[in-house]
Formats: sequence, structure tokens, C-alpha cells
Amino acid sequence: MDLRYGINPQQHAAYVAPVRPGQWPVRVLQGSPSYINMLDALNSWQLVLEAARALHRPAAASFKHVSPAGAAVAGPVDDVTAELYSIDRDGVGALTSAYLRARDADPKSSYGDFAAVSHPVDTELAELLTGVVCDGIIAPGYAPGTVARLSRKKNGRFLIMEADEAFVPPQHETREVFGLRLTQQRDEVTLSSALLDDVVCGSLPATAAEDLLLGLAVLRYTQSNSVCYLRGGTTLGIGAGQQSRVDCTRLAGAKTDTWWLRRHPAVRALTFQPHIRRQDRINWQIRFIEGDLTPDENVRLAKALSAPAPELTDDQRRQWLTGLREVAFVSDGALPFRDNVDHAHRHGVGYIAEPGGSIRSSEVVDACREHQIALTRTGLRLFHH
Repeated sequence: MDLRYGINPQQHAAYVAPVRPGQWPVRVLQGSPSYINMLDALNSWQLVLEAARALHRPAAASFKHVSPAGAAVAGPVDDVTAELYSIDRDGVGALTSAYLRARDADPKSSYGDFAAVSHPVDTELAELLTGVVCDGIIAPGYAPGTVARLSRKKNGRFLIMEADEAFVPPQHETREVFGLRLTQQRDEVTLSSALLDDVVCGSLPATAAEDLLLGLAVLRYTQSNSVCYLRGGTTLGIGAGQQSRVDCTRLAGAKTDTWWLRRHPAVRALTFQPHIRRQDRINWQIRFIEGDLTPDENVRLAKALSAPAPELTDDQRRQWLTGLREVAFVSDGALPFRDNVDHAHRHGVGYIAEPGGSIRSSEVVDACREHQIALTRTGLRLFHH
């Protein structure tokens, strides 16, 4: 199948073919995918499929640039998310709740995302997708009428893909780089709660174990190095593709703080002019939280608001962040130094899962004990490139 273009538009000759002739894991129902669209679709589908199978709940992911901006399983939608999307939080369906929670993890990054869900798209989710800036979706099926509804999005350019849930991938994976063909065995380790049995210190309640298990599924399809923070069946912050693991930890931690601060009364009190679009409101909320607006941004924010912005001081931020607790933290590789634990502690982390095996693992354990963080070693590295 020809692709619209390669990784960049100037790479015109691009196509995709099944490794085993005639055996396609996905099919295109609407639109013309690019190279990156295919990578997003294939990675996000594997993530939600594994998460749903491990946690026995519908799962969703919001993908950007071949890594998840957010991922979640079905669960409660809080007031902030419900207000943002103008929905009844008590009446929302399971699959829609999973996608809303995934998208709300990092709504700035999810602008123009590629969506993935583990269950067939229903009418409710299709209706939601028509009202958000999203480039495409992959799912194992579509309820009657939903493909036609989604096909009208983006003037017919919205990408709709259907995954074969029964597809079994080959045992070996191959890629070509600069004239060389690299082959490896596919990582087929099943993600299950048994991976969390080696609890080095502290204890894991069932809810924390579920969050850690979701984190393992997320990081398996996130560009390494990577870490993620989770709570209540959803990611709060994902740090991907950094050369230093502690940089991942700090980046994802900052996103986690932003997620929590979006729940602050001062942020929720921002009153926007009726014509201000949802994504612009999100972006202004985040800039308001960050607190370092340029002179031009201060002028434009004042024009976007129908009432003066309330005060949000550094002390108020710090005080609010102390309320974030019971956060889970997962790393795709061994924590090499205790600094990752120290930084994670600042963002409400109470539970950590990592492969173990670092030459300074004892220092990592000491840091966890010092901060009263439960630590489990999975023995499973989940690098993804």
C-alpha cells in the first residue's frame, strides 16, 4: 500500500507491505496514512491492546510523534475534564472515559493526536472525536454509522483504521538503516501482576499495582529513555526520548505538576471570552500555571479573559502540590542513581517499579526507604526505539 509520504513530505516514495504476504494487522477504512501515521497506529494499538488485556478494562491512548502523550483505562472523569469537554461526567461511557482521561493527561501535546482504543468505537466516542483536533483513530471495530460520521471530519481527511485483534505478529522484527538490515526477536513477555511480585521495600495496594502495570504497557511503546507518572488508571506525565533518565523524570514530573495544578481553584476560576476555543483555553491555563508569561502574553491573556485573572503565587502552587499523593512511577530501564527517586518524591510518588540491576541499586533502595516509597523490581527492561 502506498503511503502519503515518508517521515517527511520530501520523502515521496513510501509504501508499506505485510511481512507475511496477505496478512495485514490493520486496514485503512478512510484516509491516506503517512509513514508516521502508520507508526503511531501500530504502536498505539499494541499499547491499548496490552493494557486492556492486563487490566481487564477498556484502554485508550493519545499518540504524538510515535510516543503516547497520555494513556488510560476506563474510569471516573473528574469535574475539570467534564467541564472542558462539556459532558456529563456521571453519564459518560467506559470507552469515551478512557480516551478523555488519556487526552487530559497532557492536553497541550494531544492537540492533533492519533487516537487508539481497545474496543470498537461507539456512537458516543465518535461524536466526541468530531469535536476535538485529532488526526486519526485505530480501533478493533466501529459501531454502525460511526465510520460515516467520522469520515466527514477534516473534509474527509480524517484517518480511520481498523485493527485485527486476532493478528499474531511474526517472532522476529526487522528494520533497515543505512544499508544494513537489523533483526531481533520480538519481545513477547506478557505484562501481568507477577512482574510486581519482587517488592523490595514498602507494600503495594491493588490500585497502585494496577497503575504500575498500566505504566509498563505505556513505556513498552514509548521512545526510550522513558518514565511515566500515573494515578487512578491514567498517566499524569510521560517523559520520553531523553538521553538522561533523570531528565525524563524531571520532564514527566513537571507535566504531572501541571496536570494537578489545572485542578487548582485559581486556574478553574479563569473566565474566558465565549469565542475562545477549547485548545486556546488549555494553552492559556498551562501558561498561567507556569507563571512566566511574556509581556505580550500578559496582554493577550487579558484580552482572552472576560474578568481579571485571579492570583496564583508560588506559595499557592507549592501548597497545592503537597496535596498530590499516591502517585505511581515506572521506568523503562534501571534507575542508575537515587536522584530519580528524590525528584519523583517531589511529585507525590508513593510507588515505583523499575527493572533493577543498577550498580547503585542499594542507593535507590535507601532513597525509597527514606521517602517511604514502595519499590518493586520487575527484572524487565522495556526500551523502545
